[in-house]
Amino acid sequence: MAKYRNVHVDFWQDGFVLDLTPEEKYFFLYLMTNSKTTQCGIYELPKRIMETETGYNRETIDKLLDRFIEYGKIHYQESTKELMLVNWAKYNFINSSKVIKCIEKELGSVKYKAFVGMYLEQIKRYGYRIDTLSIDYGEEEEKEEEKEEEKEEEKEEEKEEIPPVSEIINYLNEVTNKNYRATTPKTKTLIKARWNEGFKLNDFKRVIDTKCSQWLNNEKMNNYLRPETLFGTKFESYLNEKDVSEIGTHPEDVPEEPDLPF
Repeated sequence: MAKYRNVHVDFWQDGFVLDLTPEEKYFFLYLMTNSKTTQCGIYELPKRIMETETGYNRETIDKLLDRFIEYGKIHYQESTKELMLVNWAKYNFINSSKVIKCIEKELGSVKYKAFVGMYLEQIKRYGYRIDTLSIDYGEEEEKEEEKEEEKEEEKEEEKEEIPPVSEIINYLNEVTNKNYRATTPKTKTLIKARWNEGFKLNDFKRVIDTKCSQWLNNEKMNNYLRPETLFGTKFESYLNEKDVSEIGTHPEDVPEEPDLPF
């Protein structure tokens, strides 16, 4: 059975059409009459097909689609390659049982369900009736997707351990007799960065113990027993050093003076 798309003779006198360029008029007419059009005005139209049927290249197709989206005449969903003619129902709805049944079937096969919802809102506004009970709005699918997203977020939150910043800073203050705050943003950021790299509480305590054994009684070096030095990018290097109690009597056991961040 042959398919036809009717274009009213007033199309060429329409104020919107009169302001279009020849290229835009051709493309707009193509969108309403191409081989993929449907009775409901929502259809799948890959850009590859547009290139083949119009003779335009991909750059021109993208440019024209963007223009008509901006004009408010169409919607295009990249993920499903579906196009919706915004005012199609207003000018092309035929209130016959045969046509309505055809539209119901077409709406049921639309992949991007947001288009279905928009279409049904339009015909309701225009006073047309259609059986919506058998049409999938995609609401159940959306609810399932939302539930899945919530579950994933919960899993991610469970995976992300909160580093014991207060315990680490309290230990540092106890050993060094200083008064650093666990609430300082820079301190929290440094500890979290090392924690996310896989270091644990005992590693922090070891670095504190090691550097204290080396610097605590050194008037100059004692100033560097601070979070920004201990928990910075050299943390792993400090972790692998020996503290004074572990160093033997041989010359090769004596560590070099550490490279300080200043």
